[in-house]
Amino acid sequence: MTAEPVQLRCPACHQDHRYVSPVYPCPCGAPVSVPLRSTAAPEVLRRRVWADEWVTVHCESCGRDDDWPRPEVGCPCGTLLRPPVLTPDGRDADAAAADGPPPPAAPARTADPVERVPQPRTGDEPRPPFRPVPIRTARDAVEAAGRYLTWLGYRDVVPQVVHQPEPRAGTPAGPRPPAGTDLRGRGVIAQVEPSTLRTTLRDVECLWLNGLTAAATSVYFALAGYTDEALARADELAIPLFTVDLAGEPQPANGPARRLLASGAP
Repeated sequence: MTAEPVQLRCPACHQDHRYVSPVYPCPCGAPVSVPLRSTAAPEVLRRRVWADEWVTVHCESCGRDDDWPRPEVGCPCGTLLRPPVLTPDGRDADAAAADGPPPPAAPARTADPVERVPQPRTGDEPRPPFRPVPIRTARDAVEAAGRYLTWLGYRDVVPQVVHQPEPRAGTPAGPRPPAGTDLRGRGVIAQVEPSTLRTTLRDVECLWLNGLTAAATSVYFALAGYTDEALARADELAIPLFTVDLAGEPQPANGPARRLLASGAP
C-alpha cells in the first residue's frame, strides 16, 4: 500500500516538489504508507515536538494500527516541509488530533510501492530500491546514513565517534572536526548531524577539510537542513548535502548530492 504522489510548493522559494510517502513494513509483512492530502499546503517545520513526529497508519491486510514517522521533505533552499497527512478514516491528522479519537478506520487503498527518488545505476542495471530505517534516536540517523552510503556503492562504511577536546594552552587555533558521529568507508567520509539545529557553513568547511586530509569524498547528512551559507559553500566545494527525514530516507539538498545520487559511488 502506498500513498498517491502529491505536489508540494515550498512557501519560502516557491519551488515545486513531487513527493510520495515512503513504504513501511507492517509486522504482518504487508507494506503500508502514510496517506497524504493532495489539496492542502505543506507546513514549514520550525520547531520539533515529539508528539507531532508520528502518525497512525492502518494496515488493511491485518487491521493493525501502528505509529510511523510523519513524512518530511527537505527543500534545496534549506526549508523543511511537512506534507499534510490523513488519518485512516480520511480526516486531516492535525484536525483529528484536536477533535479527539476518530471513528473505526476505513479500509485503505492499495497500490504498488513507488520510489520517490531516481535510483543510481550499477553498470547497466539500476540499483534495488533503498530501504529506509525509521529514525527515533540519533543512532538510527547514523544507521540510516550508513545504509544509504552502502546503497550508493561505498564499501566498508562504519561509524566513528568524533570528540572535540578543548585545545591545550599555546595550541594554534585551526579547524577541528565537529563533535558528533561520522561515517568512514573506502573513499568516503560523512558527517551525520541528528540535532534540530540547521547545519552551518563552519560545519561544512570542517567536513571538507577532513575529506581533504583523508583523500576521500565528503558527504553531509542532517535532519534539520542547512543554512543558506552552508548550501552555497557546499556547492562551491562540491560537497553533497542530504536532508534525512524521520522515515530514514535521505533526500539531496544541493546539486552535488543529486549528481552523487544519479551516479552512485565512483
